[in-house]
Amino acid sequence: MVLAASKSVQGSKSLKGVEKAAALLLTMGKPLAARLLKHFDANELKQITRVVAELGAVTVPTLEGLVEEFAGQFANGVDLMGSPDEVEQMLEGILSPEQIADVMSDVTGHTNQAMWERLSNVPEAVFAGYLTKEHPQTAALIVSKINPAYAAKVMGQLPRDLRNEMMRRMLNIAPVTESAVKIVQGQLQDDLLSNVSRQIGSDQNARLADIINKMERDQMEDVMQSLAAARPRAAEVLRGLMFTFDDIVKLHAKARSVLFDKIPTELVVLALKGTDMAFRDSILSSLAARARRIVDSELANGGPALQRDVLKARRTIADTALELAGNGEIELNSSEDEEEFLD
Repeated sequence: MVLAASKSVQGSKSLKGVEKAAALLLTMGKPLAARLLKHFDANELKQITRVVAELGAVTVPTLEGLVEEFAGQFANGVDLMGSPDEVEQMLEGILSPEQIADVMSDVTGHTNQAMWERLSNVPEAVFAGYLTKEHPQTAALIVSKINPAYAAKVMGQLPRDLRNEMMRRMLNIAPVTESAVKIVQGQLQDDLLSNVSRQIGSDQNARLADIINKMERDQMEDVMQSLAAARPRAAEVLRGLMFTFDDIVKLHAKARSVLFDKIPTELVVLALKGTDMAFRDSILSSLAARARRIVDSELANGGPALQRDVLKARRTIADTALELAGNGEIELNSSEDEEEFLD
């Protein structure tokens, strides 16, 4: 059996077990796959078709290694994409329409559920930023489908008015046709799972965000404007992963206190030069009483500072915040009221 034989194949690090059999069947094409599928029992057939539906992209190098081990040769070609459509096409002419319908009902139901579960791997801030661009009714539908614990974290990232409106819409949400849900799923697959999960899984977006984070402010804005013009969705994802000095006021009060306990007062004074009063007051409220008096006095009586020194101080503080978040000492996207004490 192909299912059993595939488990011994060692050519692919990213595929295992039945996934290898699924990739091989797609590589073979319909005629040869059809001949092999006739030897599968009912349970194996459902198992293999379900994996094909969820397989996603399989790169040529991965296939080359897999086929080399299994057959000793491989003709170069394009990457493969496993999907429910591929399952249905592969089964046509092999099974009766009734048997195909039975298999596909199992495949699509399992695939749809897995798709909503995979959305929980998207960072909450990125998902929240995505939802703010959608119509509230569409956003409400999406949130109603995802894991409740993850949904609560995403909702905590949303503006208050949007969050409340979405909750009202979710309360009265009507049944949605399957075709409409499929459209939403397809968009989420393209915008979040494909562009975020795969890239973040390989640290591509995280690395790029880290690079942009360390640029000078004018360079950062120029790069982001360029990306927004060419790849608006990708730029939105990157913004969700970035953190600058201006974002410090969005931190929970406790996180700000932890951060500024690590920052020398002279650096705080320098970074606050040229900021507006609301921002300044937010930072001052995070300092210990003695440090607050020193910083307040220096800002009131001190002279101007060079712009490059101010920007360097701000960058140092933002980098410290990122370092603390990386160590798990603070959260960069915590809700302002999540740790409120209740009687």
